[in-house]
Amino acid sequence: MSDRVKKIESFTLTLPRDKPYLGKPRPGEEPNGRGYLVRKGNRTVYPTFDRSVLVRIETENGAVGWGETYGLVAPRATMEIIDDLLADFTVGRDPFDAAAIHDDLYDLMRVRGYTGGFYVDALAAIDIALWDLAGKLAGMPVCKLLGGRRRDRIDAYISGLPEDTRGKRAELAASWQAKGFSSFKFASPVADDGVASEIETLRERLGDGARIACDMHWAQTASEAIALIRAMEPHGLWFAEAPVRTEDMEGLARVAASVPTAIAVGEEWRTVYDMVPRVARNALAIVQPEMGHKGITQFMRIGECAHAHHIKIIPHATIGSGIFLAASLQASAALANVDCHEFQHSIFEPNRRLLDGDMDCVEGQYILPTGPGLGVEPSKEALALLKRN
Repeated sequence: MSDRVKKIESFTLTLPRDKPYLGKPRPGEEPNGRGYLVRKGNRTVYPTFDRSVLVRIETENGAVGWGETYGLVAPRATMEIIDDLLADFTVGRDPFDAAAIHDDLYDLMRVRGYTGGFYVDALAAIDIALWDLAGKLAGMPVCKLLGGRRRDRIDAYISGLPEDTRGKRAELAASWQAKGFSSFKFASPVADDGVASEIETLRERLGDGARIACDMHWAQTASEAIALIRAMEPHGLWFAEAPVRTEDMEGLARVAASVPTAIAVGEEWRTVYDMVPRVARNALAIVQPEMGHKGITQFMRIGECAHAHHIKIIPHATIGSGIFLAASLQASAALANVDCHEFQHSIFEPNRRLLDGDMDCVEGQYILPTGPGLGVEPSKEALALLKRN
């Protein structure tokens, strides 16, 4: 029987949170009627709940692959791109041609300037699902299709300390240190006493052996970023993430040339084309591909570009059910330059029930899921929560 794509469906998966991502809202950050709030520290909108867009692809012989992308805000925009445009151009194709299908779909809107944003998010979900299908049809994990599994475990770092005081955030980090984690990252928009005080407190609590990074959330000019990084460096700054606005490539290069701390960027990029001009400016030491924005095909191209330019890879992990996290781990297992991987404990732990599979993160390391494809499937509880619109 044919293994060609027969049907593509998109869904939202929405889950409540006890407190919003990054912690409780500060004064002036009250949610609006849709449950969206704007963090004053980086002028960015966040939902008060978790939500992602899932894609289900079925072949003519009944095989099913799953993909996932961002759905934090305006998820219907992403779903409409899938349902109205990309799905019909994918039906009838062979899942083993995932990278070729990706390029065909990307080309559909290239001349109109749709080379990022919601368009490539939608494409990423389809791409992940196609690779999942290819692995299942081949009877092997996706990493084997991507060049081979280099590692069964991937070091993880604790990301986000959603408490409302500096002391509590340090204690939360220490609680994860006691569980075997030795690397941490805090977010500057909720470092209420300033980033220098934040890292000083964390260093005092965690000791000299811990790695501590700062996510600067694209909120500074180059001069501001340089001053802040220099203020943190006496306390042992591991890396500085997103120090300037994403459009400011010259500013990013200036920061990278002005401080000894490694500069990390790339979460918000969609394709390797976003990486090329930054590499040309020597503007990064670490690249942070986010699977939910890129899909497996572009994630691997970014990783291979990093390898060719001796740049470390520390993948980003964001809000989701775990489908695109599994995809990120599969791709990371196949890339040579992966140092470690972000661990969003406030998302992963409550959402364990949403997946069937043996993916885990314990004692400072991710354990790769086994089994064919991504190695995970939405659980019955997750399937019951899916909505078409």
